[in-house]
Amino acid sequence: MDVERGSYVADDAGAEHEALLPSPDKPEASSTKSPTFCFQTKFTLAHLSSAFLAGIIGCAIAQYAFCGPSCFGVSRPSSSSNSAVDALLADPNAGSTEIHAFPPPSPTNLDPSLFPTNVGYAGGTPTGAEPALIATAPEYPIHTGAAQLVKPSSLGGAKKDKHKGKDKGGEWDLFKHWGNLSPWYSNERGAFGLDSDPETPDTCTITGLHFLHRHGARYPTAWASFGGPADFATRLHKAAENWTATGDLAFMNQWTYKLGEEVLTPFGRQQLFDLGISMRLKYGFLLKNFTETNTIPVFRTESQDRMLHSALNFAIGFFGYPFQDQYQQSITIEADGFNNTLAPYDTCYNARYRPISNRGDWYVKKWAETYLVDTRKRLQASLQGYELSIEDTYTMQMMCAYETVAIGYSKFCELFTQEEWEGFDYALDLAFWYNSAFGSPVARIQGAGWVQELLARLEHKPIEPHQHRFSTNSTLDDNPITFPLNQSLYVDATHEVVVLNIITALNLTTLAANGPLPYDHIPKNQSFKVSRLAPFATNIQFQLLECSTLPSPQIRIIINDAPVPLTGIRGCPEQKDGMCAVETFVEAQQELLDKTSWEWDCDGDYEDMVGQGPEWETVTGDAPRPGRRN
Repeated sequence: MDVERGSYVADDAGAEHEALLPSPDKPEASSTKSPTFCFQTKFTLAHLSSAFLAGIIGCAIAQYAFCGPSCFGVSRPSSSSNSAVDALLADPNAGSTEIHAFPPPSPTNLDPSLFPTNVGYAGGTPTGAEPALIATAPEYPIHTGAAQLVKPSSLGGAKKDKHKGKDKGGEWDLFKHWGNLSPWYSNERGAFGLDSDPETPDTCTITGLHFLHRHGARYPTAWASFGGPADFATRLHKAAENWTATGDLAFMNQWTYKLGEEVLTPFGRQQLFDLGISMRLKYGFLLKNFTETNTIPVFRTESQDRMLHSALNFAIGFFGYPFQDQYQQSITIEADGFNNTLAPYDTCYNARYRPISNRGDWYVKKWAETYLVDTRKRLQASLQGYELSIEDTYTMQMMCAYETVAIGYSKFCELFTQEEWEGFDYALDLAFWYNSAFGSPVARIQGAGWVQELLARLEHKPIEPHQHRFSTNSTLDDNPITFPLNQSLYVDATHEVVVLNIITALNLTTLAANGPLPYDHIPKNQSFKVSRLAPFATNIQFQLLECSTLPSPQIRIIINDAPVPLTGIRGCPEQKDGMCAVETFVEAQQELLDKTSWEWDCDGDYEDMVGQGPEWETVTGDAPRPGRRN
């Protein structure tokens, strides 16, 4: 499966401290010099013609060496020499078989001194009141997900039937059936069992927001145990001289693998920019509190490229450009040995090195062998000279999703029926249920650190030294500048696996109502849907409220615009808008943390108690207790 995670080594507190503290500014690189012009003697026409011809030949040779025959109209991968393809074969995850490298490493016309970003003469710059759409608009704006992406006009060779197969709340939508690869969209009212919208409940006012979001759409990650797009491209390339595609697969004769690795796609950048604008329109009024206290917000992200650039694109949308003096961006290090609640797997051994953290792979393979049997046979009829496997067929569905969010459209999307896409969506539900959520023995423990930070912010109390027993980073969390406790707005960015860890650690049990998930059929009224919970740019609003009809401050949780019942949290009532007293919420969460052991869940050797498949199950994301198999 193509999931996001880091690796583990023992924590080195000294290195962590040094790396996370501010360092002196480095001297700026010298500016690029202006080109020097000189005069040369004139050349004859013969000289110029020869030089021109030599230049054309030289460019052609260089271009061929760089991107191979595809640069000259021969797009199908072949066995010819191609540096990009050779690199792909040496390392299946190294990159694309077709590369358009931009920007060039040393552009000849680069001269920043001639293109200043501020020339003055800005005109009038008065600002207006901050928006508060969440409280003032007659209805909540719905996010539909992917305006810039193109859906196939047909599915499985047949026109879509607009009168059948509709999702709850509207027409059946392919983009909502890609699991964690779906673009985020507003969940329909009642998606999680509450007949409520995310706007401010009657008699209440919003006093604060804790906002958690995932990065935007990206290229495939560097590794995949099953269904990796780069692996599929490698297999096709190795057999390039032997196969021919016809019919619905004829496009593959000219197809090249165009995907990069891990970084945001253009659409992914847009997602976070739009999300920033959306949140400013809804919650901009919370910034008044910062003006009154003479402070600015601190947002958090991670050091990975897609994480950092997601945060910056969000900031540009939320604050506008330039944003440097309007907030401070905390960048936590995602690497071996650094405690990090936004990347807890880096120090949780069982989440990184033991097969128990990848239990979902077994279920995905079993399910793929069920729902893709006839699909493989149908596609094989259009492919001669290459034997498609179930994994190849599954990867073609992966390719559809990844190509769409990377280059806007994919021919692979046309190959599958609505039923097959629902099967693919469920395959990703299985993967994340058993790898990262309620069915994983290391889900709760990985989400515990962020929950601990949430409680510190809610109580306005620093984490005590003896409480740093999960993935919290004491270097940052014990500093009131890098980890403030009295702000009205917090924004954290992380990965989908961590979002699911946190949902599990919070004990949002209504999302796990019909687990464990079976591998031989899709259950009816399924409550756990990754496309609803953890798509690209997924976001969770933790709203803080004061209500005239309730005696104490309230909290409620909204996932992609749908409120979630908090009845799985001890003491939280069945409330129509999903609200719970903050004091009750904090007390219940602290009890759950007190029962959670990093030493056992992350470092304990219980692999023989778990194994693969349904022999062992959990629906709470907990590891088996010592001496027990369940």
